[in-house]
Amino acid sequence: MGHIKKSLKKFLLKLLPKAVGIKINTISLLSKKIAAQKAFLVFCTPRGGQIKNQQQEALNSAKDQQIEIEKNVKIQTYRWAGTGPTALLIHGWESNTHRWLKLIEVLQENNYNIVAFDAPAHGNSTGKILNVPLYTNCVQAVSQLYTPSVHIGHSIGGLTTIYHYYKHHPEHIKKIVILGAPSQLSVIMKDYQRLLGMKNAVMTGLNSLVKERFGFSIDQFSGFAFAKAITIPGLIIHDKYDQITSVESSRGIHKNWKNSTYIETSGLGHSLYLDKVNTQILKFIE
Repeated sequence: MGHIKKSLKKFLLKLLPKAVGIKINTISLLSKKIAAQKAFLVFCTPRGGQIKNQQQEALNSAKDQQIEIEKNVKIQTYRWAGTGPTALLIHGWESNTHRWLKLIEVLQENNYNIVAFDAPAHGNSTGKILNVPLYTNCVQAVSQLYTPSVHIGHSIGGLTTIYHYYKHHPEHIKKIVILGAPSQLSVIMKDYQRLLGMKNAVMTGLNSLVKERFGFSIDQFSGFAFAKAITIPGLIIHDKYDQITSVESSRGIHKNWKNSTYIETSGLGHSLYLDKVNTQILKFIE
């Protein structure tokens, strides 16, 4: 009986994106602009990332200040105090600060001053959506406040880390680490279009919306291009068999980031949540 329920759930989860896509396509017949707005909202709305009861206790003792980024968006910061260099940890999509606890333990053993925060619409932070420009504003606010010498980002947090440095070039950052990061927004959007089955007209409208709101087109938002502007040392780690973000993303970023070290793992998955990865991070930032 259990396997039947699992199969049904899997089937329904496959149907849901297509149903959303049909709705957006239908809206586009009346208004391409409204359809694009709906597609953008769906794209930026996480369905996970909440902190579970057993995770909350571990984070409560480290809660620091809340920072208001914009109206209705306050992010919760955390701090594990140390007398050594400051490291800022930037989590991925539908995640939260708890994902860093193993790395935090390693950094604490080496007396790092550790700062992290929950992204908007994740963890203990408020808000309803998340995208890289918004996440970048959060990183800038936290980075200015705590002046870390190291930024460490996972998945979309990794892409945000690259974009943040490209946009702001903060002098206090001396090293960057990115884990399993995506790169090309165009690739992400093609996957999104395919998942929902959206018409090309919707995507054209979505591209216009992105350009109007953020000042760049979908094709122009590229981790490959951002990496060319980074001069400080970087460590890039990506698993060869990552099922969430293609390893080609990190290979391309490394190719364009002159002062970067690339480590390609095999079988560690997208999370890269293992001691051997944390050891490599510590070795690089020391």
